[in-house]
Amino acid sequence: MSATTARRGGLLSWGLSSDVQRMELYTRGSLRGLLAFLLLMGGLAAASEAERVLDFVLVGALALVLMVAGDRCLVAFMDLYPQAGPLPTARLAAVAAVLVPLGIVVVVSRSDPWAEMGFLLTVGAAWAFGGSRNWWVSGASVPYGAVVMGATADGWVWGWALYGAGASGFFVFTVHSSLWVLRIVHELDAARRTQADLAVAEERLRFSRDVHDVMGRHLSTIAVQAELAATLAERGDARAPERIREVRATAHEALREARSLARGYRPLDLAQELEGAVSLLASAGIDARADLDGLDERWAEPVARVVREGVTNVLRHSSATCVRVTHSDAVVEIRNDGVDPGLVPASDGSGLATLRADLEARGARLTHGAEGEEYVVRVHLAADSTDPATDSTDSATSSTAKLPVHAHLQEGS
Repeated sequence: MSATTARRGGLLSWGLSSDVQRMELYTRGSLRGLLAFLLLMGGLAAASEAERVLDFVLVGALALVLMVAGDRCLVAFMDLYPQAGPLPTARLAAVAAVLVPLGIVVVVSRSDPWAEMGFLLTVGAAWAFGGSRNWWVSGASVPYGAVVMGATADGWVWGWALYGAGASGFFVFTVHSSLWVLRIVHELDAARRTQADLAVAEERLRFSRDVHDVMGRHLSTIAVQAELAATLAERGDARAPERIREVRATAHEALREARSLARGYRPLDLAQELEGAVSLLASAGIDARADLDGLDERWAEPVARVVREGVTNVLRHSSATCVRVTHSDAVVEIRNDGVDPGLVPASDGSGLATLRADLEARGARLTHGAEGEEYVVRVHLAADSTDPATDSTDSATSSTAKLPVHAHLQEGS
């Protein structure tokens, strides 16, 4: 239910409203109720001083008119808040048409029951104009209250004038503070919804990254294996059927991982990732070696992602013959030759950009670039940082765990 529907439904929509909508109903209802109550009390006090029935009826009617006009003006400012304009000029004019003549009567006559209407007019002006963000509008009720309260049957009394100004200022502050609290509640609710939207967007980004990692690598593998199978088939080599079966196995593996990914879980093992990467590179005729001995276990998952992305980029953007994956002094390095300047991307792709952000969140740093005839991807690990995804107990247990990881395949093996 929208806030507008909740406003229109009033108390009937209370049970169907959210907490924020209930807060809006309460604020609006309390301000309008207080205006009606104060004007009713002021009107009764003024009417009680009337000695003629005509004066009694006239004062009551004017109080009722002021109540309706003031309420309409207050509602207009509540609908407009927190914007300062455009001003509801028609409703302001209606309230002024009541306040100005009555104020003149009170100041000029200084006799009962009109002299008793000073408080009534003070409340009406402050409550009707108090919701405006234009201070010259809401502030006009302060001198107005001082004038109509200061003019008494005994003449001008400065004490009553100060009381009128203070009462008017207090009423304006009450309306302003109530609408301010309501605005803060709406902003907090909007922030909560934004946070929920960001969580959804973050989960979508994570899912798209995992899809990129899984499908990118497997499709690269399938492309290399299919090309090799086609070459062998053209030569009449008996190994072609075996290579085609490898393509099928890779496709099934990609399908299995995609299904696991769709179910929300897909464990990432560094040793398996290195073995798969080296096998993939070897099938492309590349001498590949990997040695990550001594790597802190906390960094196994992020390093596995870097290896996956790095190997995929080697196949896509280079004509490499040699790839080395090493670890030394808290630096993981993926180095390959066969750099083709025309294939090297000018900036981070989506994979490297995502990995860079993830590693920075964990306290590590990723750099990459051409160094002579080689291309190097480095992950500078923070040896004293804790993986944010791991609690303190797990970190204490795994901080001393080191991974003995080796993989070695040479061209033609």
